[in-house]
Amino acid sequence: MTAVTGTPPRGTASGGRLPGAVAAEWTKAWTVRSTWWNLFGAAVLMGLACLQLAVYTVNANGNDDPSDDKGVVAAGTIAIGAVDLVQFVLIGLAMLLITAEYSTGAIRTTLQWIPRRGELLAAKTLVAGVIGGAAGTVLAAAGSLAALPLLGRWGRFEFAAWLGDVLAVGAYLALISVFAVGVGALLRGAAGTLIVIFLVVLVVPASLQASDLTVFERVADFMPAVAGAAFMRGESGTYPPALGLLILAAWAAAALLAGHAALRRRDA
Repeated sequence: MTAVTGTPPRGTASGGRLPGAVAAEWTKAWTVRSTWWNLFGAAVLMGLACLQLAVYTVNANGNDDPSDDKGVVAAGTIAIGAVDLVQFVLIGLAMLLITAEYSTGAIRTTLQWIPRRGELLAAKTLVAGVIGGAAGTVLAAAGSLAALPLLGRWGRFEFAAWLGDVLAVGAYLALISVFAVGVGALLRGAAGTLIVIFLVVLVVPASLQASDLTVFERVADFMPAVAGAAFMRGESGTYPPALGLLILAAWAAAALLAGHAALRRRDA
């Protein structure tokens, strides 16, 4: 991803404080090809993952008894299951909003436009959260609806439940995108940021859960992706789903605070 350089667009950060900073970051996000490629990749991956999960669901339910509904799944849960893969595409989009500027040196120009570093980080955070949340909601809706015909009688569509599921996916992807911006601001480099996020989101919780030690399993329950999954699925044996959302939000907030501290302390 390459950052936009040169003079700031009219009505953006040069005179508008936070609203102007958001406008500038929004413009930059949509004028680079990587944003569109990431969204295209997320759409393809969501579609393929949802279709694959639908096929797996049907194949796992070989009972021809029409009265047997134990294997019936809600359409929205198919999209929730696809999030494990799709999230990393949107994480990549979010972190590039800041790491790409460090890699190209464009961060110096950006800081001339938006000298208040807290406002700069807030603007990037808002843009990443909105893009991640909106894209997640739309992709979850489209993917789950595309999978519904394949599910046949093993799929259940109830509008209220389905809408809750797709909005939960959007909320999760918005917060995980914010988390990615915070880590990106802290580490600056794309490779290091992606490795740390991959470890925190996937590798560490999976390793803790596979340990068969209760204390490690409880620690895993408070990792961001595990807490987010508990929220999206509306179930957790450890805490209420709403607490899962709060835990994820706490991770995002902690990453932003660390990123802000690093942004203020270090030179561009």
